[in-house]
Amino acid sequence: MRFIEITRSFRLCSCLLFLVSLVLGVVAKENSRNKKVYDFKSTNLETHTISEKYREYIKKKMLFGFFLTLTLFLASIYSLCVGDYSLSIKQVFNTILGNGNAQSNLVIWNIRLPRIFAAIVVGAGLSVAGAVMQCILRNPLASPYTIGISHGAMFGAALAITMFGFGGAESIGRVFVSNPYAVTFFAFLGALIGVIVILILARLRGLAPEAMILAGVAMGSLFTAGTMLIQYFANELQLAAIVYWTFGDLGRPLWKDNLVMFGIGIPAFVYFIYKRWDYNALESGEETAKSLGVNTERIRLFGMLIASLITSVCVALVGIIGFIGLICPHMTRLVIGGDHRYLIPISGLLGATLLLISDTFARTIISPIVLPVGIITSFMGAPTFLYLLIKLHGRW
Repeated sequence: MRFIEITRSFRLCSCLLFLVSLVLGVVAKENSRNKKVYDFKSTNLETHTISEKYREYIKKKMLFGFFLTLTLFLASIYSLCVGDYSLSIKQVFNTILGNGNAQSNLVIWNIRLPRIFAAIVVGAGLSVAGAVMQCILRNPLASPYTIGISHGAMFGAALAITMFGFGGAESIGRVFVSNPYAVTFFAFLGALIGVIVILILARLRGLAPEAMILAGVAMGSLFTAGTMLIQYFANELQLAAIVYWTFGDLGRPLWKDNLVMFGIGIPAFVYFIYKRWDYNALESGEETAKSLGVNTERIRLFGMLIASLITSVCVALVGIIGFIGLICPHMTRLVIGGDHRYLIPISGLLGATLLLISDTFARTIISPIVLPVGIITSFMGAPTFLYLLIKLHGRW
């Protein structure tokens, strides 16, 4: 009898344990399903947050680019209106549409539009070249001006003017270039010599970025001494041309000269945009870039050569214009960061806008006298660079 009761109790406990296990299994399965749903919702929330942050990241850069584009357009319209021969906005648009008179056609198409076009192309070219050099050399002081490339290009141009007679000045004071392509070629050779010397020293001696800048300063001093020696033996007309070119003036290029700068600047810009991811990898360090498959030596070589080509063409046709390639990339980094997908094009926009505004200021500040824009950019660039140096001291 007792055995039967024990058996019944055992069966009852077994049934209760089975029911408890079944309930616990259902509860555990429900909790697991709820956890998966929660994890899925949490993952979706995190993905949504990341997507929102990326959209904000892109939006800030696009807004700044749109602001610069609008500023550049308004500055162009204002530059077309002001000067010795003032024009209204209606006269400007009528002239562009082909309904202007003889005076407005002469002023707009032969004087002001070529000047504005040159300011945009040169400003964008020097600024993009500076942004690429600062990345390649990993030095915030790198630019076509500070590293001596501008001085090397000027030396080559001065050599072409005096030794081969490719330029000079007329008795009425007009500076001319009889063969701009030959002058550009010699300017490129001068810039190339400085770049090759710096790259060879960096490769053979393992120069640090600071030492590469010092090497560029030394090459710039050497080219300046060579240019002064050429000036000493030049005649008065050639000397006038060399000195006038040294100032940097945007009133010099004609439409054909602008087309030369534009034709070289666009392929160079496309190349830099194509290599934007490689430049981003270089920002993370040499070893990181190599681990990502970037050929750092080739990137540096071609980047410096193409930046030298842009600089040499600009210097050969408009003269030395300092600080545009140095301060514009840093000003852009302060606003949008160092992502080269956006840094390269927006630096070009800022350089074009800044140089156009500087040239308009140079034309109107003591009108009818037109100051060379290189003087304005140097006066403006030096204090601006000191401010950026203080502002970015902790980041450098």
